[in-house]
Amino acid sequence: MITTAIFVMALMLNSCSEQKTEEKQLQISNEITIDEIQDALAKGEYTIEDLTGYYLERIDEISFNGPELNAVITVNPDALDIARQLDEELQAGDSRGPLHGIPVILKDNVNTGDKMPCTAGARAMAESFPAEDSPLAAQLRAAGAVILGKANLSEWANFHSNYSSSGWSGLGGQTRNPYDITRNPCGSSAGSGVAVAANLCVIAIGTETNGSIVCPSNANGIVGIKPTVGLISRTGIIPISFSQDTGGPMARSVKDAVIALGTMTAIDSADAKTLNPDRNAMADYTQFLKADGLNGKTIGVLKRSTEDNLRVKQLLEEAVKYMESQGATVVEVERVLPSGTGGDSYQVLLYEFKDGLNKYFASLGAAAKVSSLEDLIEQTMADSIEMKYHDHQLLVAAQEKGSLEDEEYLKALESARTKSQDEGIDKVMAEFELDAIIAPTGSPAWKTDLTNGDNFSISSSSPAAIAGYPNITVPMGQLDGLPVGLSIFGKAWTEGTLIEIAYAYEQGTNHRFSPTFRNGNE
Repeated sequence: MITTAIFVMALMLNSCSEQKTEEKQLQISNEITIDEIQDALAKGEYTIEDLTGYYLERIDEISFNGPELNAVITVNPDALDIARQLDEELQAGDSRGPLHGIPVILKDNVNTGDKMPCTAGARAMAESFPAEDSPLAAQLRAAGAVILGKANLSEWANFHSNYSSSGWSGLGGQTRNPYDITRNPCGSSAGSGVAVAANLCVIAIGTETNGSIVCPSNANGIVGIKPTVGLISRTGIIPISFSQDTGGPMARSVKDAVIALGTMTAIDSADAKTLNPDRNAMADYTQFLKADGLNGKTIGVLKRSTEDNLRVKQLLEEAVKYMESQGATVVEVERVLPSGTGGDSYQVLLYEFKDGLNKYFASLGAAAKVSSLEDLIEQTMADSIEMKYHDHQLLVAAQEKGSLEDEEYLKALESARTKSQDEGIDKVMAEFELDAIIAPTGSPAWKTDLTNGDNFSISSSSPAAIAGYPNITVPMGQLDGLPVGLSIFGKAWTEGTLIEIAYAYEQGTNHRFSPTFRNGNE
């Protein structure tokens, strides 16, 4: 457990010690939904303060202790005070909406202007306290969410080393998968995925550049929504890529994720992507929660997406059969991304990581603990804990790049956009007249290996990630007690269509199941 977490947890435990006995008596289902919480609050079965205390207690028992999931880096010492204020509002007949009083955890690369640092999991950032909330955090607070704390993550959102273990950070250690604590939670939103799966919160916020919402959702048996880039402001989020970064909700059900999504879609004048004239944003996406949402849809399935795993292929075939039984037409698609798209995207990320990180450090002003990427490299390379397992050479590779005016960057940026959009998703969907494309999100979770790093075998995140297009993953089944997800992605600003498909599939199949914290080594 890290120093910051110990300090903040001590403050929290002291402030709520008198409520402990009552909190432990609460009967909270591990699959509890937003609707169920709001119903219980309305009936007076418990208060928001009771609920918040229950979740803080659960974080202490399961994340910091017990199976030591390491899903949470730090807790919010003001969480109970916030809950009391929200209780007072509710008692006065004032509700801010469906998120009023709902416990939420943010990935620890999202700024909050409170007593919690924003670290990206890096030891050099342990005492970095932003002056104000990111727009994302501010919108959640305005909607009535209780921000319980910050989730562990793959350090620097997994853009730091040539080989790394997803869910590991120098500050938070290795996050563990709640279905089997010897297996990996995937990342980089590892702690967010684990926190939702293990019911340490109701909603978590992740961020994705390529796979960082959908992969941990896959490995932890939950729903993840990676929206179109520009739907949610990225201001105040520690960046990798201006072109590909986005925040998004993670939840145990499509409905809960959709409720959260609608609260975070305000335009931000400081984020040019939210000013896109083609932007199609809504404050409420629940209108797309249709039980018959598959009927009449034409869906492409990536033919080669399961070549490396016949058992996952069987799960995909079952998903296709179900969709067809509900009135969808499913056609095979050979491929989506032209050759070389990934290489172009990688060059873009190196340039934009350097530029974005330097701008983020500058935004912290005099309070910044790291002045630049160059300074970060020096501090990281001198830290024996940071260097114990990983080489952090991606930091060096990014530092060696020039500015965003360089011809290499501009060519890679345009090539990645053209290949992923015009010659990629847009072309394929137009050719087959598709409403969406599906593929397995990933394989079952692999054994965590800090020495050799991650062992990916299936991944379908790149087409939507590089294009900046929406992607929703929902549970598709399980193999040997490990979840496997189904990704549903499509063209820009088609969140509504994807939600219809995801919700109808989820409601008809009910593949979500709770973790048991087994130890695969025993």
